[in-house]
Amino acid sequence: MDISEQQLDGAWLVAASGRIDSNSAPQLEAVLPDRVQQHEATIMDLAGVAYVSSAGLRVFLKGMKAAKAGGHRLVLTGLSPAVHEVFDISGFTPIFAIAADVDAGLAALR
Repeated sequence: MDISEQQLDGAWLVAASGRIDSNSAPQLEAVLPDRVQQHEATIMDLAGVAYVSSAGLRVFLKGMKAAKAGGHRLVLTGLSPAVHEVFDISGFTPIFAIAADVDAGLAALR
């Protein structure tokens, strides 16, 4: 998995690509919770992610809890149908703000 980050118009963007599984989830866990605590608005772009395991879901949940604890916002964007299905089946979809793409994520944060 690769992770890139950049400042956008009013939000911090964290973009992942590859698979988020038990091997790569610790790499994301080292980034996401910190960023949502440091920035009032964070977009986690998953457009390049083909697969998310339960270990990845745990990292997203940890990120969401960190965001809420700090009064900050986290939006997930770019979920492929397969990744969106994992969120649906696990019951995570209603927990997260999910947008189609980064532009829609920025709009949701405004």
